[in-house]
Order: sequence, then C-alpha cells, then structure tokens
Amino acid sequence: QVQLVESGGGLVQPGGALRLSCAASGIFFSAFNMAWYRQAPGKQRELVAAITSGGSPGYADSVEGRFTISRDNAKNTVYLQMNSLKPEDTAVYYCNAKEYLLDYWGQGTQVTVSS
Repeated sequence: QVQLVESGGGLVQPGGALRLSCAASGIFFSAFNMAWYRQAPGKQRELVAAITSGGSPGYADSVEGRFTISRDNAKNTVYLQMNSLKPEDTAVYYCNAKEYLLDYWGQGTQVTVSS
C-alpha cells in the first residue's frame, strides 16, 4: 500500500518560515520524481517545486529563491523549506510521487500565512 504523509504545515506570520516533510512508504522511493503542489481556495492546483530521482530541483517562478526542495532517499522523505513566506503562499500543500505511469498523492497539509 502506497502512502505519502505530509507534515509541517501550520500558521505563520508573513516573512516567517516553515519546513514541510513528506514521508513515503510502499514505493521504491529513490526511483521516483517527487514534487510539491499547492491549491489555494478557488484556484487550480499548481506545481511549486520538484526534484528528480537524480536530485535535480526545479521551482515555480513565484517561489524561486524563497523555497528549497530536497530529498533524503535513506529516509524516504522529501522536504520543502519555505522562507520569506507571503500571504499568497497560503494553500493546501500536496506531495506527489511520479514514475512513468505511476502517480501518487498525499492528503495535503494546510499552510496559512497571516498576521
């Protein structure tokens, strides 16, 4: 059974930081490309950051320079370090694992940026 379990969300003030974690089980983690998506109320889900199985990261323009994605294959975990958070970063953040036709999602974790 495949599981992606996100954690680390919460309420933070503008300019603050959070670190999201996504622990994977039931997959050969090191072979999967991993990504973080987010969905704000009334908006479509959007790609935030991704990291290939080889460790190459990529970012949406809106988070470039503020967010960092990383992975620890020994722990089957992908991280998203979010710095200089803005109110527009408020959303449910989802972890995604993809390899060819295999595509798995976590349940999401809420991030709220507000004073």
